[in-house]
Amino acid sequence: MAAPEDPAVATVIAAREGDQRALDDLVSGYLPLVYNIVGHALGGHADTDDVVQETMLRAVHGLPSLRDPAGFRSWLVVIAMNQIRLRHRERQRTPIAGEVPHDVADPGADFVDLTIMRLQLSGQRREVVSATRWLSEDERELLSLWWLEAAGRLTRTEVATALDLTPQHTAVRVQRVKAQLDAARIVVRALERTPRCPDLADMVAEWDGSPSALWRKRIARHSRECVRCERCGHDLASVEGLLARLPLVPLPFTLDQSLFAGVGQAWGTADPTALGGAADPTTLTGVSHVGGATSPASTPAVTGGKFSLLLKGALVKPIAAAAAAVLALGVAVAVIPSGEEPVARAVPIATSTPPTTTTTVPSSSSAPSSTPSSTPPTTTVQPAPPAVPVTKSIKKGVSTWKFDGVGKALTDVRAGWYYNWAATPDGIATPPNVEFVPMIWGTKFTDDATLAKAKASGKVLLGFNEPDFPEQADMTPEQALDLWPKLQATGLRLGSPAVAHSGDKAGGWLDRFMTGAAQRGLRVDFIAVHWYGADFSDAAVGHLKNYLAAVHARYGKPIWLTEYSLIDFSGGAARFPTQPQLAAFAKNSSAMMEGLPYVERYAWFALPDENKPGTGLYKAGGTPNQAGEAYRAAG
Repeated sequence: MAAPEDPAVATVIAAREGDQRALDDLVSGYLPLVYNIVGHALGGHADTDDVVQETMLRAVHGLPSLRDPAGFRSWLVVIAMNQIRLRHRERQRTPIAGEVPHDVADPGADFVDLTIMRLQLSGQRREVVSATRWLSEDERELLSLWWLEAAGRLTRTEVATALDLTPQHTAVRVQRVKAQLDAARIVVRALERTPRCPDLADMVAEWDGSPSALWRKRIARHSRECVRCERCGHDLASVEGLLARLPLVPLPFTLDQSLFAGVGQAWGTADPTALGGAADPTTLTGVSHVGGATSPASTPAVTGGKFSLLLKGALVKPIAAAAAAVLALGVAVAVIPSGEEPVARAVPIATSTPPTTTTTVPSSSSAPSSTPSSTPPTTTVQPAPPAVPVTKSIKKGVSTWKFDGVGKALTDVRAGWYYNWAATPDGIATPPNVEFVPMIWGTKFTDDATLAKAKASGKVLLGFNEPDFPEQADMTPEQALDLWPKLQATGLRLGSPAVAHSGDKAGGWLDRFMTGAAQRGLRVDFIAVHWYGADFSDAAVGHLKNYLAAVHARYGKPIWLTEYSLIDFSGGAARFPTQPQLAAFAKNSSAMMEGLPYVERYAWFALPDENKPGTGLYKAGGTPNQAGEAYRAAG
């Protein structure tokens, strides 16, 4: 029997053949990716919306002539880069008369500021994004692509194709840009230190405050030579590690139908409703981890996470035309969402699963705990892959985002359930006999519409994602308790907020939440926690077991371990185990938890193997790596 077509490829084929619904999905799914590429490359220039619009219109217009549907994403990225370069050339050719125009990025709303706000970035991730202001146009072009490669949303081959370089030459270019970015990170730190170094203050006294390559070199050189500033470069974490879990920057909420109208004309219709959209954009909901996503939920992905590879509920420079396309088409795009599903008791997995709902967002990001988009995605039905009879564990699950081969991997891994940090599957075709578990990621997802989607998507609801982590849901126990009745009102079995750490500690975040829930008479059916081990030896299984036992002893409730793996964050940059170490832990930890009666569910982080190194299980196309084979056989 022939393998089922990849849903993304099937969507491209259908759109190419004139299916208007498929075209809607294609535009809404890939618009966030294009928006992030252009936004980073142009630095939030006022032309960003025009370039995004022109890219999408050219793609729609040229779609009937696309020969290889499987290469759609690569083809789209090439179009975007061509439009970016064209805009750079036009700006260089255009003579400036009179005052210099002030459209190069609103100081309070350029793409850097909006990325930081929209993804709620802090610490070194905020510094990395701020440092991009100090790069040249050519460097930002490359960075806009490599950023998405690090976040797991583009492959190295796609990056090389977009740059018209060999993969080897691309690797050299990337290393150079990373070196310049690290230098810029030191510049950001040196300038932000308070009090500022007196010698540095004297040096920049005549600086106009606008980042430039010249001042980057001067300030970086000073930082290397100055005893006070030299320490600014001591603890720089790996850029890959910082970007690996960030979701895509969510699309803005501004409503405008210009792109939508253009898409309609390119497809041969001038009727705003002909593509499945609404005639009045004011009646549409806004755009939604990951990152989660998406992530994150964020609009597409940015995922991504604790890092996120990429996002957190964020703000973005309004690109009216692009946002409107999604809104007017009646499709809300979500950032890589992060979510997990709680199911308090192990019950047999249903043999029939409702149709998977999805917003086709190319994605993923990779990172523990992604962020979902601020507005829940509109859903469209996609067929699930055919059932494959396998022996699977009811307890065993995976966290995932959408990637090439996700449906095949979900079937092959033999897990009973999965989640994606979001309220709906969000573009993932759920295989038969695999349960999807929805999550309410954070504060922005407690609206009635999102809660209704979550209720319709599963039987168990996971609470807030890492509220004890500033780069995730970031809530106080009191804030979570105030919102909890809304989650409880769904009537679904309800899991506690999933804390990143210290779930067993008296006075910790989870302990304060559970104490408050008891005092207010709120319902919590089971405890959700995350765990990442820094010891890669055989002892890791025992460490995890001890933690789970301590959590259970404190609260006396069933436990869901909704994110777990081996990652050492103690040294700043994340350190990962080898494949043999990861495979041994996957096998032995699963066997241990299968034997613990109070552990109802557990989910590995994460299904896709897109970060190198990382903890993923399945490569693009749905093929398991060594750890994936071990986890598939476990449970």
